[in-house]
Amino acid sequence: MIFERLEERHLDEALSIWNAELGGSYPLRPRLLRQNVAADSRLLREGSWVARDPGTGAFVGFVIAKTAGKGDERRFGLREDAGWIHALLTASAWRGKGIGGALLGRAEEALRAAGVRRIVLGNDLHRRMFPGIPGELAETKRWFEKRGYVSRENVYDLIKAYDTDEETALPSLGEAAARVATPRDRDALTAFMARCFPGTWDLQHRDYWERGGTGREYVVLEKQGKLIGFCRMNDGESPLLAQNVYWAPLFEDELGGIGPLGIDEAYRGHRYGISIVQAAIHFLRERGIRRIVIDTTPFVDFYGKLGYEVWKRYAKYDKSLD
Repeated sequence: MIFERLEERHLDEALSIWNAELGGSYPLRPRLLRQNVAADSRLLREGSWVARDPGTGAFVGFVIAKTAGKGDERRFGLREDAGWIHALLTASAWRGKGIGGALLGRAEEALRAAGVRRIVLGNDLHRRMFPGIPGELAETKRWFEKRGYVSRENVYDLIKAYDTDEETALPSLGEAAARVATPRDRDALTAFMARCFPGTWDLQHRDYWERGGTGREYVVLEKQGKLIGFCRMNDGESPLLAQNVYWAPLFEDELGGIGPLGIDEAYRGHRYGISIVQAAIHFLRERGIRRIVIDTTPFVDFYGKLGYEVWKRYAKYDKSLD
């Protein structure tokens, strides 16, 4: 087998293999692949490889590895020794020949050399493909378990389709009010994130503005002039495709997404959490979106109160290199 270091010129071939193997449930778009791989500063090029058949030159598999971005570790609470297997895929006809194991070995070796001591499967911040291994890939789970990866928890993508005339009015919030953010809210939102959610949500938020965000993807909750909560909402016009709209090609109509969301700790206990979700639903419905996904959550019962049902399941896995 011939192994080549992954480069941007390989992405079209990787896209073809992905859609041949997974496209029925997880259709990958060129924009998304380039966003999450070529444009991600956390890509570990030394740990990202493609495999080719030496006889025909056919592209038969690939692995993509990432590490915590330089300078982000302490600022956003990321582990300095964190690394990820963003994706690992071998074409069905070539499985059982040791190709996947060889690709994984190369990725792990590079991650170890980069100082990584804990490898996570997927879940590489907001430019991940999956938050873990999709639930239907039972054989894939067993394959990784044999190689030392341990299952930690399950998370879910939830979905609801609204009838055209279904009522989704803004909720009553008493002295509080929810609205869509504007460019003028950037500084206040940035300060709020740094104070209340100084981790990956803060990192994701800053990346959003740096990529040309205008505020339309955020619902802000205010009380007496103070920002006390936020909720992210996404659609196909967002500057960075978000996880909850990744699989929009599965549907003829546009897909919307909700999450994450957070309320200032001092204002919790007033149902603001579920209310700001209802506000985001209202604003997405105003844009003509009738199918909405809430992604990567363990809170099935909480969102079930709003009629959301489990759509996709993922198992989170990691492995210690100590």
